[in-house]
Parts: sequence; structure tokens; C-alpha cells
Amino acid sequence: QVQFVESGGGLVQPGGSLRLSCAASGSISDISVLGWYRQTPGNRREFVARITRDTFMDYAGAVRGRFTISRDNAKNTVYLQMNSLKPEDTAVYYCNVPATGERDLRSWGPGTQVTVSS
Repeated sequence: QVQFVESGGGLVQPGGSLRLSCAASGSISDISVLGWYRQTPGNRREFVARITRDTFMDYAGAVRGRFTISRDNAKNTVYLQMNSLKPEDTAVYYCNVPATGERDLRSWGPGTQVTVSS
């Protein structure tokens, strides 16, 4: 079972950029879909972006045009390039595979905190 460790978060001013990394404990070359999610206190974890094994990409409307997801199978790493950051992007960001079945039984790591503030 592959585990993920996120890194790259931090404090950035509005309009700034960050690149998040998601290091997998094993090979990701055969993982069909990998995604980024984010969560703020009191809110449900929400979808941000996903990428397939064939590098098809999809984004939440709130981040489309500003964020770019990518994957490097050789490095077993998924990235999220975040540009033109806004205060509403402030959240803990997580990397994981999509949920399957009726119940979400995914295991989540600690994530990485992104804070966009002046």
C-alpha cells in the first residue's frame, strides 16, 4: 500500500507562487489517478486537481488556470505548481488516490500547510 508525504507548503503573499511535492513510498507508474485535495478548519476536504497515468488533468474551478498538476513516475512524485495564489487558497494540502466504494476509507497523511496572507 503506497503512502504519500506532502511538502513544499509555507507562508506566501497574495499573488505569489509555491510548488508542492508529494513523495510516494513506492512506484506510482501503475497508479491510474493521483490527486491533490485541500481542507480548511470546519470544512470538508475538497478536490483540487487530479492527473491520470496518461497525464490527463482536471482541476477544480477555483484553481483552474492558476494551478498545474504533474507527475514524475521516475521520481515517484506528484507536483502541484500554484501560481497567483489567493487568500482563499489557504488550506492544508494533501495528496492521495481517488476514493472508491461508498465509504471513504483512504488514509491521509499530515499534509502541508499553505497560508496566503499579507
